Amino acid sequence: MSKPPHLTDDPNALSTPLDELGWVNVEPNAADVVELREYLRANNGIRGLEILTPDQVDEATRVFYRDGFVVVRDVLSDDQLAFIRGGCDEVIHEILSRDANRFGNRGSHRYSFGGSSLTGHLVHRPEWSMLVDLPSVTPILTSIFGSANYISRGGGGDFCLPGAKEYQALHADMSDRREYTPPGSTHLYTFGSFHDPRGKLNYRDLPCPYVCCNFLMVDFTAFNGATRQIPGTQHSQQPIPDLNEEPEWMKLSAVCPAPAGSVLIRDVRAWHGGTPNLSDEVRAIPNAEFYAPWFREPMRHSMPYAIFDELSEHGKDVCRFIVADSNEEVKTGYRDDIGSVRPQSKRG
Repeated sequence: MSKPPHLTDDPNALSTPLDELGWVNVEPNAADVVELREYLRANNGIRGLEILTPDQVDEATRVFYRDGFVVVRDVLSDDQLAFIRGGCDEVIHEILSRDANRFGNRGSHRYSFGGSSLTGHLVHRPEWSMLVDLPSVTPILTSIFGSANYISRGGGGDFCLPGAKEYQALHADMSDRREYTPPGSTHLYTFGSFHDPRGKLNYRDLPCPYVCCNFLMVDFTAFNGATRQIPGTQHSQQPIPDLNEEPEWMKLSAVCPAPAGSVLIRDVRAWHGGTPNLSDEVRAIPNAEFYAPWFREPMRHSMPYAIFDELSEHGKDVCRFIVADSNEEVKTGYRDDIGSVRPQSKRG
């Protein structure tokens, strides 16, 4: 795949401090930006947001099944947080060196880590493989799935730069199986796995099939791009509203304030989306993703055997479907288009 014309290399990005990489072609003190920043500062955030601790396994499971997500603080030690921050810093610089205008791959100044990667994941890096079996998180996942036999599908996450002044539309991260042939192509693409040939059930009728654990690299605040989650929507059969239809309370349903070192554990069917980052810091949330023991979708060999060999026994068991053979090379790097570019989301 050739480099698309909208992407321009930015060799200076590699030596630019992390938090100075944003606000490209966006004026931080423009009237509309200042107005929105102050509005978010005063109004943004889920009222009464419960933030639990790693020992509250049963309560975390209860909140997760009630809301479709749960926040647990202090799941990363200071050393672990510094380690994964370092990995994010390096990857962010490498991605942005390919995108001088911060076009993004999920909207302006907004990026998917996994979407940028040739494998779709970053578990070839030790910083991300560390997230597969954290003693502070594994008991909660085991409780949520009702079994320790869940499996890893990989890990990636996302980041948004200062200057991401628009909302990302609400969405879910999975769907029923569907097939699609792009215009001008004869290739049939298949997305998703669940399909009830009787037409009686869809993926929202199921117990939780797929969990994403997003780890907070910085404190989530009212105006630095905290993820917004709409509580209780994991089983909703209603159409997800677009930005023009979304009520203001949903736009303000951001998971904040929440401290760095926390994990946001999500049922990926719950409605969620990105919010504006009008701060002076990059907001990154690397993730680890898991399927229930009974659920499968096609999984790439995204983890080299040398990385796998350093995991705990439970970590190895969890990663058995994504590890490459010992004589198999996992080709890593970044896509020429740094990921499928989507239309820029707009604040309604």
